[in-house]
Amino acid sequence: MQFIKTLFWVILAVILVVFAANNWSPTSVLVWQDIRVDTKLPVLVIGAFLLGFLPMWILHRTMKWRMSRRIKTLEAAARPAPSPAPVATQTPDGTPAPKAPVAKPLDLQKDQIAKAEPAVSPVEKPPADKTPTEKPKAG
Repeated sequence: MQFIKTLFWVILAVILVVFAANNWSPTSVLVWQDIRVDTKLPVLVIGAFLLGFLPMWILHRTMKWRMSRRIKTLEAAARPAPSPAPVATQTPDGTPAPKAPVAKPLDLQKDQIAKAEPAVSPVEKPPADKTPTEKPKAG
């Protein structure tokens, strides 16, 4: 990859030198009404290119630096904290205390998992044999 970068910059430098050699002529630039600058054309073209390129390149490098710092901060926050080393405690009589049992992860099979009960009991429907009572007709 380094070879390709070097080759790119060498080709760009050669093109720039050829451009400058073929266009080495004086040019007059009117800056304000009464200020005129006489310069060579390649200097003017390269200066205009750098005037537009450098601010954007600096902005790009700044954003890249800021994002890399942010990524490093987020990666450090996501990294689990190291567990403290177990402390060897002793009982009052001088014998070492028994180690706490280490919890094993649950390894349940399908038949060992109970079906969940509904959180809310279903609404009971009235029995089918009862019919709603009719209101007597006023007559």
